[in-house]
Amino acid sequence: MSDESKANARIETSASQRRPLSLTVSGTAICAALYAIGSYLTAYIPSPLGVGQFRPAVIVPAFFAVVFGPLPAGIGAALGTLIADSAKHLQLYPGSYLAAVPGNFIGFYLFGRITKRFTWGRFVLASNITLTLANFIVAALYVLVFKIVYLGDPKYLAFSPQALVVFIVGLTIWWFVTMLPFVLIVTPLLIRAAAQAAPAIVPPTVRSHSLRKELPQRLFSLALLGPGIVMIAVGLVTVFTPLGEQLAAPNKVTATLFQWMFLLSGTILTGLGLMLRVRRS
Repeated sequence: MSDESKANARIETSASQRRPLSLTVSGTAICAALYAIGSYLTAYIPSPLGVGQFRPAVIVPAFFAVVFGPLPAGIGAALGTLIADSAKHLQLYPGSYLAAVPGNFIGFYLFGRITKRFTWGRFVLASNITLTLANFIVAALYVLVFKIVYLGDPKYLAFSPQALVVFIVGLTIWWFVTMLPFVLIVTPLLIRAAAQAAPAIVPPTVRSHSLRKELPQRLFSLALLGPGIVMIAVGLVTVFTPLGEQLAAPNKVTATLFQWMFLLSGTILTGLGLMLRVRRS
């Protein structure tokens, strides 16, 4: 470990030790409230698969993961999604506490752990890893536990194992693609604004990285371009190789949707990445 890394670690440890419990509790409550409100505002915009919601409000727990740490972000995200889903369905919604709550807690707790020793590189890494993992957990639990085990939904019981995998992966991809640009583009602006407006609540290493240098647009553009190009490639493979026929065997409609989701999602991410590159140059 370099001298600078050791110094940052000591500063971070000291700052975390000085953070009052009241600030951690209030941060958790504010995270939950803001995430619930933001999630509810877009709760009626479904995914192309008919389940799952458009949720740019993930910028809220991502911000709190960096500024307040793993537990406030994880607990705030879990409570926020439960409140929003239950308000939408006018009941304590089982689909939320069986799937969304554990996925959101694990994802944003991990986000806070990865960014605890903050750099923008770690922020980009956390964004990609946690959005992939958390969304996959939510999608898998929602389909397998809530729809099949809890409800016994005949639609999902009729799916073959291959079709279930395609459906879960497709839902994961849709969430990932619609969330990643917001987290990578909007959250850093919120972090910088907080570091300037309320520096006392922002960890020193985060504050120094936020104020000392401009946002690394090259890094962020690559973070969008990489997944985008991979998704386009996978989409083309499923269209022009026997893999597409294998996907179509259990459910042709789902397989076609899966292919287009890869192609369109990849195009969107690639386009956003290229826009950042052009803006930088």
